Amino acid sequence: MTIPQIIDLPKILDKRGNLSSFEHPSHLPFEIERTYWIYDVPGGEVRGSHAFREQQEFIIALSGSFDVVIHDGKEEKRFSLNRSYYGLFIPKMFWRRLENFSTNSLAIIVSDKAYNEKDYIRDFVEFKKLADEK
Repeated sequence: MTIPQIIDLPKILDKRGNLSSFEHPSHLPFEIERTYWIYDVPGGEVRGSHAFREQQEFIIALSGSFDVVIHDGKEEKRFSLNRSYYGLFIPKMFWRRLENFSTNSLAIIVSDKAYNEKDYIRDFVEFKKLADEK
């Protein structure tokens, strides 16, 4: 997978409560190296606003909703995440920002790399220049 896309996850329905899961390689195109979550985001705040040189991510709205805005250097695309049985796969070298968080939303993110500040591109102008070179 080389473009951002929604990945549907298994949904096991049960009157006691539903269950969903994800695994590599059945659902994710990478092995998980790191997991983190974003929560208690104040109204109007934006998270992200960066790209990764090498890291890939998979983002799920476990609770509530939020939008993930993706930019490839030429055009922008918006994905609304609001269910826990699908998520957004984001390959390396796509600018991303998370916004429009609902009250009590919870985003879980899994990635194929451990945290490395040098992998981040935090300047959009620099990102566009690098994206044009690929």
